Amino acid sequence: MASSTIAVPGNAPIRVAQSAAAAMPAELSKSPLLGILGVITGAGVVTLTGRMISLGLGDLKGGLGFGFDDGSWISSAYNIALMFIGPFTVYVGALLGPRRILFFAATSFTLICLLAPLIHNYSLMIVAMVLAGLASGTFYPLTLTFALRNIPLRFLPYTIALYATFVDGAVNIAPSLYGWYREHLSWHWMFWNSAVITAFMMLCVYFGIPKAAAAKKSGPTPSFAGFLYWSAGLAMLYAAIDQGERLDWWRSGLFNALFLGGAFLVVCAIVSRLRMPNPLISVPYIRQWNTVLLGIGLFWFRFCLVSTIILIPQSLAVQGFVADEIGPAIIWSALPLIFIALIAGLLLANKVDARFLMASGFVCIAFACYLNADLTCAWSASNYYRTELLMGVGQAFAFIGLVGTIILQGIFSGGLSKPQWILTFSAFFHIVRLFGGELGAVYMGHFIAQREKLHSNLLGLHVQSGNWITDTSVHQLAAGLFSKSSGVAAATGRAVGVISGRVRLQAYTLSINDGFYLVAWACVVMLMLVVLLRKSPLNYGDLTAIQEQLHAPQEAKP
Repeated sequence: MASSTIAVPGNAPIRVAQSAAAAMPAELSKSPLLGILGVITGAGVVTLTGRMISLGLGDLKGGLGFGFDDGSWISSAYNIALMFIGPFTVYVGALLGPRRILFFAATSFTLICLLAPLIHNYSLMIVAMVLAGLASGTFYPLTLTFALRNIPLRFLPYTIALYATFVDGAVNIAPSLYGWYREHLSWHWMFWNSAVITAFMMLCVYFGIPKAAAAKKSGPTPSFAGFLYWSAGLAMLYAAIDQGERLDWWRSGLFNALFLGGAFLVVCAIVSRLRMPNPLISVPYIRQWNTVLLGIGLFWFRFCLVSTIILIPQSLAVQGFVADEIGPAIIWSALPLIFIALIAGLLLANKVDARFLMASGFVCIAFACYLNADLTCAWSASNYYRTELLMGVGQAFAFIGLVGTIILQGIFSGGLSKPQWILTFSAFFHIVRLFGGELGAVYMGHFIAQREKLHSNLLGLHVQSGNWITDTSVHQLAAGLFSKSSGVAAATGRAVGVISGRVRLQAYTLSINDGFYLVAWACVVMLMLVVLLRKSPLNYGDLTAIQEQLHAPQEAKP
């Protein structure tokens, strides 16, 4: 393609694109391919491990003898450590390089996952989860940084598609995978599964990421304290939000301590940053229109994932279905991922606007949630198969379009020109990703609980003693239960309990329907946000053409 066919306003985008094309390799050699596969696998295994711990928490508590309150901190410890290490990875990543960090972290994470099921002491288990979170939390922030510096532009759309397949697929395949482990092996594989995958990641990192040159010390000394305050503050805020529903929010002294302490440390980090600028971070760089909107978009997308993470599993769990029976309903959203990701990658490579993919995905998610809102208490996993296929298409398109737009923003905002810019860029989206998922899950859980109380109250108004329909139902059930009861009073009490259970099940069903409608409207809001995004000066097809032009004369030489 000739350069004259690329129509962009002004020469600035062309210069940025040429600079980016020159900084990236022209061909996909063996080593960068292994490195990219390694960091993408790392991003996927973080998501998969978090989901497996959540799904297997009940079995873990039962197998190791932990109580409800103590057990609730096991998954929280892992996620809190993820939040802590995310911003801190900017500090250590700039000083040590991605290879050294990823290899050491992957090795540590593998050993912890191998040993975790064998730990029977509660304190040691918490320590193991914290260390696992600290190790795996480095995988995600370094993914964008490494991919943007080591992948040829013409392979970038397919890398994005592969990344989306690993991350989104991990969310939706985890219930079926854990259900199979639970049924055929044991709950221990919720950890050992991650150890096997991370061992493969270690090989990719070792052979695929070159050793970094020694960092040159120039300019002001990086502020260790600023990173520590910021990371610890965000981790405490995350812990407060994660445990808030169980602790009853502001009525709990522990919640107040975590929230106020975290807020104080965040303020300390801001003051430290204003007093002494840090050479490894550039906050003004992320204060750009598209970057802020894309951060909101990632936050909103993570909220929309609650349809497959919370709503569908809970709609089946309240009817008594177990993990291996719930999994088939959700895995249908993961089945088309490879095929859909390939289509999305081809569309991006052929100059389709990434915003169009994003909008198309959210339309599919909204329509699937609208169809799921017809849920009744008679539904089983098979009722979700068709809608979950549509949900899988929507999540894949929305995520690939979102990540594709984020990477274009990183390129055309000059992120590749300074290491601290791209590290700040990656850490920003890592924080948004974690907070988006956590706040979305917490809010949806609170929303369902409150709607269930409302629907129980409204239904209860029509199920009262003295109402002829209620009395008839109680008498008929009591007559059926009399033969297996100790008397009329016991049979009547059991009949009242059965009717109460039916009312509660119907109230939960109605509240989950409300949740589906809420996610559908969230997708509508996201479509409005997509409209506000500014179009990237060039698309992936144009970037590829520019890189081919830059390297064409060199390739023509004998």
